Amino acid sequence: MDKWDEMRTAYMVAKLGTVSAASEVLGIHRATIIRHIDSLEAALGAKIFLRHARGYTMTETGTDLLRVASATEEQFADLANRARGQAQNLSGELIVTSVEIMAAFMLPALQIFRANHPDTQVRYLISGKLMNLDYGEAHIAIRGGPKPDSPDSVVQPFFAIKIGLYASQSYVNAYGSPSSINEFADHAFVADDRVQPQFNFQCWLQDTVPAEQVVFRSTNQRIQHQAIQSGIGIGFCPQHEAVKAGLIEVLPPIDDWDRPYWLVTHVDMHRTAKVQAFLAILKDRVSGK
Repeated sequence: MDKWDEMRTAYMVAKLGTVSAASEVLGIHRATIIRHIDSLEAALGAKIFLRHARGYTMTETGTDLLRVASATEEQFADLANRARGQAQNLSGELIVTSVEIMAAFMLPALQIFRANHPDTQVRYLISGKLMNLDYGEAHIAIRGGPKPDSPDSVVQPFFAIKIGLYASQSYVNAYGSPSSINEFADHAFVADDRVQPQFNFQCWLQDTVPAEQVVFRSTNQRIQHQAIQSGIGIGFCPQHEAVKAGLIEVLPPIDDWDRPYWLVTHVDMHRTAKVQAFLAILKDRVSGK
């Protein structure tokens, strides 16, 4: 018998004693309540209430209904409490995804999270593919480029990576370093095999350097950076990685080349304790705390 709405209505009338009180609590019209009761009594083939001037009195069938409905309400309340407890419990699996270039930043943060919350397990998914947060493929995604606009996501600004044009010391020793764009004609370049509109620096290189001067291409950013470090040519690299690798700055970072990153969580998971705990660690690392 599919009469959940009607049973809930009858339960509230039985619990509160009058149609008016049930109408106020449920937010539905008195006529709807009476219709629900009539429908439920017809389905049961028995009276639930005896109607009188001062309200409704339960029959034996009504008493049984109140007992069953009361137990159901308690079970739902218990379920809700357990669900809230699970949401606030720092245990279980945390799934985080980002592109490979973020790994050096993410791994220490994941280590801190695990040290603080030893009952958790971490899955760190390195992928250029956008994980579907709606389907639970990840709890937290770090995404670069334009701000994600999914209506079911909570999107927060993370930070912007400064991008500059660099060459290795070995390349500079062999070919020199151009002092301006006017001297690019005598140099070789490393680039991404796909010019993606969301990467302004890639579009700039395509517009500035003839295709024949791009001597090495790859779809993998890590490989591109290794090619620059090995001296194959001049190319784009995040400023912090270039400094760490001892690369020579050919052109300093331009604001238009910045690569913004975003913290993305599903709206249903955003307030859970483990998600908030890891987001706090990430934000502390960015702010230098």
